[in-house]
Amino acid sequence: MYSTAKLAPIALSYPSVMTRALHPVLLLPMVLLHGCGNEPSAKPVAPAKAEAIAHEADLLQLTLTPQAQRRLGIRVVRIGDSSATRTRETSGEIVVPPSDAGGVPTGSTSNIAQIGASQAAADGEVARTQALVRLSRIALARADALVREEAGSVRARDEAAAGFATARAVADAAKAQRRLLGPSVGAMGNQATLWVRVPVFGTDIGSVERSRAATVRPLGDAAAPPRSARAVQAPPSANATAGTVDLFFALDNRDRTYRVGQRVAVALSLGGTDSGLSVPTGAIVRDIYGGEWVYRRTAPNVYVRQRIEVASVAGDRALLSRGLERGAEVVTDGAAELFGTEFGTPH
Repeated sequence: MYSTAKLAPIALSYPSVMTRALHPVLLLPMVLLHGCGNEPSAKPVAPAKAEAIAHEADLLQLTLTPQAQRRLGIRVVRIGDSSATRTRETSGEIVVPPSDAGGVPTGSTSNIAQIGASQAAADGEVARTQALVRLSRIALARADALVREEAGSVRARDEAAAGFATARAVADAAKAQRRLLGPSVGAMGNQATLWVRVPVFGTDIGSVERSRAATVRPLGDAAAPPRSARAVQAPPSANATAGTVDLFFALDNRDRTYRVGQRVAVALSLGGTDSGLSVPTGAIVRDIYGGEWVYRRTAPNVYVRQRIEVASVAGDRALLSRGLERGAEVVTDGAAELFGTEFGTPH
């Protein structure tokens, strides 16, 4: 039996032998540990990155069978040159015209309760002044009769005449003040003629032909027939905060189509004409961002959506500023159905 104390010196006395025996085994862990200790250098980050994205030229191409085209009611027209009167599309507000040429129109922003109170006070003042006119006329007639009968003085007659003239002047002023307040509140909705107040930016006022009639239609209702409104003279009106100047147009409303305070679409004449390619308004479809498109037939039974830019609209024709070339074939009837087919809601 050998003790542990005696074996230990033997093992320690031969270090070279054990090292040589274990060298192949120890060498690999030492190399691996040495490699793990040194991390690889990080790849530098590029300052910019370019990636390919979808382009408007990479739109879906719709190929329809003849049966599908008949079911959707597809009709195609070839576009050509056209001309239209230059106009500026804007919005306006229906207001009540004044009763007098120098009056102020009543709009939706007016305080109707205050106007009604002012009208009542003005009506009372007119009645009072008319009573004074009648009284002064009687006094003048009495003074004049006394002078003819040589029972009164000429001075008294002259004073009565001056009082009568003063009463008439006060009555005329009261009537003018009442006319400035416009028609009564109860009659505002029954006017056969209404005015349209159109705010125009000061930078554009010079290009508008203010003596020409404007075209009015309900706002948001493109199918409603437009109505002509003649230009009228009105007191100066402007909004310094918005930088706009107000133009006024008289609108025939005997059929009670429009109401006071209603917002309307107005087309102002700019003078001259624009020429270019035109398409029917029924061929134009709009996306959720307001972009304007048409469906162009590029081959038999093949349709592609193409962006356009509308310069002006006159009746059922839209004049284009860009987007198509002469002779292109676009879809008129069935454009909305193609739009739904492209985006997953086919008819």
